[in-house]
Amino acid sequence: MNRLLAAARLHTMNPLLTFGIPWGITLLSFAINLAVWGLTPASEQPGGGITGGIASLYITVLVVFIQSATQLLPFAMGMSLSRRTFYLGTALAALVLSLLYGIALSALVAVEDATGGWGVRLNFFAPGRLDVDNAALQVLVSGAPMLAAAFLGVAIGVVMKRWGALGLWALVVGAMVVVGGLVVTISWRGWWGDIGTWLVAQSVVTLAVAIPLALALAAAALSFAGLRRVVP
Repeated sequence: MNRLLAAARLHTMNPLLTFGIPWGITLLSFAINLAVWGLTPASEQPGGGITGGIASLYITVLVVFIQSATQLLPFAMGMSLSRRTFYLGTALAALVLSLLYGIALSALVAVEDATGGWGVRLNFFAPGRLDVDNAALQVLVSGAPMLAAAFLGVAIGVVMKRWGALGLWALVVGAMVVVGGLVVTISWRGWWGDIGTWLVAQSVVTLAVAIPLALALAAAALSFAGLRRVVP
């Protein structure tokens, strides 16, 4: 247990990277959106308009966990931590970080709602249906996608660490082929309307909690399988 906690604490050795950069980029995105909403007619749109600026936080966390596999793993193995211990510590760090970020985002959403979107009807921290008007559920709605981003980052980092740049490019090309194939097939079969109807019919819990958690579990399993053969 002590070694597992030590592996988890490795992710807090550089708080500027783990916490400072993600929140710094997010706050910069927020400031830009706030200026746009305050200086343009964007706030006059129905519902105050939608911004995807909060995605910057999730993307940055994904990048942070990519670096955890590519940079922290060799250091951990140099400290005689096993791959399994490092992975479990990383998973614990991802769970705790996602919970803390979910709580922080829930608090920011409460302030956002109480101030009428920061006075300019800006729905930044929970755009659209992601604002569930329930603090406890908001933690899950904001935190579950964060957990998925963290484990996707670990999985990508494992690919980079095990197969290098060639593996990363193979992953990118493979993703493009799969996504492109799906887009072509859906367009050919005329399924976009059916997919849109299905998405609208789903609850926020399904879209923002259940699906991200399933994605996180899949990425966690794949990254653990790949990590067992990674060399420092």
